[in-house]
Amino acid sequence: MPTLLSRKYDCIVIGSGHAGSCAALSAIDHGCTRVLIIDKCPEAWAGGNGFFSAGAHRTVHEGLADLLPLVENVPPALASRIDLEPYTAEQFTNDIMRLSGGRSDAPLVRTVVEGSRETIKWLRRNIGVPFTLSFNRQAYEVDGRHKFWGGMALSIRDAGKGLIAAHRAALERVGVETWFEAPAKELVVQDGAIAGVVVERDGKRECVHAAAVVLAAGGYESSASLRKLYLGEGWEHACVRGTPYNTGDGIFMAKAIGARLAGDWTGTHATCWDAHANKFTKSGYPLGIMVNRRGLRFVDEGADFRNFTYAAYGKAILRQPGGIAFQIFDARAETWLREEEYGDEVVKIRGNTIDELVQELVSHGLENVEAFMRTVAEYNDATRIFAAACPERKWNPTVKDGVATHGLSLPKSNWALPLEEAPLFAVTVTCGITFTFGGLAIDPDTASVIRDEGGKPIPGLYCAGEMVGGLWHDNYPGGSGLTAGAVFGRIAGREAGKRARPSD
Repeated sequence: MPTLLSRKYDCIVIGSGHAGSCAALSAIDHGCTRVLIIDKCPEAWAGGNGFFSAGAHRTVHEGLADLLPLVENVPPALASRIDLEPYTAEQFTNDIMRLSGGRSDAPLVRTVVEGSRETIKWLRRNIGVPFTLSFNRQAYEVDGRHKFWGGMALSIRDAGKGLIAAHRAALERVGVETWFEAPAKELVVQDGAIAGVVVERDGKRECVHAAAVVLAAGGYESSASLRKLYLGEGWEHACVRGTPYNTGDGIFMAKAIGARLAGDWTGTHATCWDAHANKFTKSGYPLGIMVNRRGLRFVDEGADFRNFTYAAYGKAILRQPGGIAFQIFDARAETWLREEEYGDEVVKIRGNTIDELVQELVSHGLENVEAFMRTVAEYNDATRIFAAACPERKWNPTVKDGVATHGLSLPKSNWALPLEEAPLFAVTVTCGITFTFGGLAIDPDTASVIRDEGGKPIPGLYCAGEMVGGLWHDNYPGGSGLTAGAVFGRIAGREAGKRARPSD
């Protein structure tokens, strides 16, 4: 092993994304004077998966008046036309737990939920994150009023790019040093505690000393071989939505020194992803239906709000023949779809009638015309039977309206309207993987990495972001990932400060 050099820091953060940046800035807040971020990516790829996100942050809040001081896109005249209900700690907790089937680690969930609102305030005040209300993703305009739904309201100006730009500016202001193209190779341990990191720069390895190291290097989703190993056959073909540099290095460096693995190692955040252009999420399916190449529906498109199903439905698509599916909409639904997901640059398969549409779909991979026509006819009939039986139910995309199908073995539980208004169109979707759920076990109060043998923290080693195991199982509520990364990043930085200044 290389010998320790004179180069010393109070804290080293591995990973330049949202969680890692939060950890570095929090370490400065809590007394560290020399903080280093290292990342194996080139500088042009700074920011990890945070750069590719929509910037959505789920948080406990008391309603519109509570959030207005944080956002920059709501003039007074607009504020008077917004309906935004409070989102309580109980609701946030319940959303995580119900989507995980009760398997999420309750103490970790508690830390995220209870720390969410104060962390959002810290991001705005200390870092200058340009929060906005997410009109385009989380609200529909109904009768002249913007009605928010699904429990989430905050996004960021210029999305993930704006988030990482705010971090980079803040890091520069406070003097945090960053090394790019500098992969961490191993963690240095002395007398049972973290003493530094072996880093490779310009083809040479050196040991850099620090009493505290924060792991924030993401999961293993960018490694095709690890996806196949842990997620199963076929996952090696999934499209990677974000950074290509999250290949599990940090997790396995920690495991090599005795860290405990935790969480859902067969679980992942995977969305409906445009099969023609590797840059578009397609989350409008609650307003239409999805069918596979054999012409069959395979999920309840209206089971819940988009932000409670989109992280799971990419997996369902990957299990379909050829790993693709078609989202089908009519003209009535098209007016409600998000421009950035279904705009002019998206490949749309169009037809004035179902007969015309199906002929076009054949050239895009539809294999069974008869089954497709039967699926659409049965779906349309089921919506009309329900509408006749329950005329009091009114279609409303801002609530789970209960406008459903009747008599289908696979129902559509909400927002079920017949596909009948011309023109109709379809888009081809595949599976886009965002991040993986397996990671390291941490202490919920300190973000300390837990040693597998004995279950005690490894002194000086902390973890934040997508490397944390135990928070998510099978599915997760949209916007929770960035919030959790910030909460645990902030905690990790605080604890690094204590370790750097033990006499304080």
